[in-house]
Amino acid sequence: MDSVPKIVTCLRNTARDLGIPVPSEQQAKDVIGLSLTKATEVLFPAYLHLNDELVAGYKAQYRELDVTPTPLFADVEPVLTQLRDAGIELAVATGKGREGIDRLLHESGLGKYFMNVKCSDDAMSKPSPDMLEQILHEQGITKSDAVMIGDSQLDMAMANAAGIACIGVSFGAHSKAQLQQHAPITVVDSYLQLLSVLTSHAEESVHQHQTQPVL
Repeated sequence: MDSVPKIVTCLRNTARDLGIPVPSEQQAKDVIGLSLTKATEVLFPAYLHLNDELVAGYKAQYRELDVTPTPLFADVEPVLTQLRDAGIELAVATGKGREGIDRLLHESGLGKYFMNVKCSDDAMSKPSPDMLEQILHEQGITKSDAVMIGDSQLDMAMANAAGIACIGVSFGAHSKAQLQQHAPITVVDSYLQLLSVLTSHAEESVHQHQTQPVL
């Protein structure tokens, strides 16, 4: 879902409410994907003594105070359905906490598509490969049969650290040029384009290894 505008607004409003310097939009975007505690530490290094207040303030903004919408991107559910029906296993690796990701998957109705969900409560924060390595181990998937899709440099760096392929999406936290610094297979501009790339990638993998890849 398109959560970047809301995350940025909530981070900036939290700083404003605490009377500390408000980060720019790009500075806020650059910490998207980190666990919340790590994100506030990175974004407000001069105010580590206020980190508990920053975390609590952000949670209040996101859950109750900020009304910025977080709509699904175009074609998300049809693409997830086609991938699942093609035998591709889907997982989530997110910087959100367990409460937050479970709530969003429930509210969006998308939880049924994912066979594994790892978050900041389960593993080290991105760009550590911990979340991806846990998913691969638990599902019995080899690195060569996996690909990470992400919208941030942290996502790409996590995939690089895990030794698996990655695909960038250009409509999130970071630009196509920023994502391309991490040697992705490609950077796509829509979910339909992503579907085309993934099904082609899956067919090649199945042909070569006679196994199904995992995202």
